[in-house]
This record gives sequence, structure tokens and C-alpha cells, in this order.
Amino acid sequence: MTTDDILAILKIDLGISSTALDSYLTQLIQSAQGYIAEEGITLTASVPDGQLVEMYAAWLYRKRREENAPMPRMLRWNLNNRLMAQKGTVAGNG
Repeated sequence: MTTDDILAILKIDLGISSTALDSYLTQLIQSAQGYIAEEGITLTASVPDGQLVEMYAAWLYRKRREENAPMPRMLRWNLNNRLMAQKGTVAGNG
């Protein structure tokens, strides 16, 4: 998925229909990709990875309104599963 694809899904998730926040949301998408990479996950252009980035970016958007908002369990679960799947593939190839 491209950044534009992720942006479109993110806007639907957040209930945003205008383009006024597109720059900010695009920065959130890029931040989400960076934070995911810091966890050791190598992202691809696949739909599941695009959805993972969207979920993370949506959480970043929502948590700015709440102090110390915990990461949703669904997002943490998906990050952990993605990382374990990646590690299993790397280990299986060695």
C-alpha cells in the first residue's frame, strides 16, 4: 500500500472527510512507520502491513487527546504477531 492508500483509510477510520489535515496525517503515517521499524519490524507494501501502519497512525492521532493513553491491545497484538512472523521466517531460512 502507498502512503496515499494508507491516508485514505486513516481518514475513514478517524471520520475525517476534508483535506485540511492531510499534511499532519501524512506525518503521523511516516512517524508510525518509523516507530514500527524501531520495534524491529521490516514493513512491506502489503495490505496487512499498510493496515498495521494505519492502526498505529490512528492511535497516534487519538492519543494526543489523552494523557498517558495506553496502546490498544489489538495494535500491540498485531505488532507482536508481525514481529514474531518475521523472526520465524528469518530463523526458518537459516
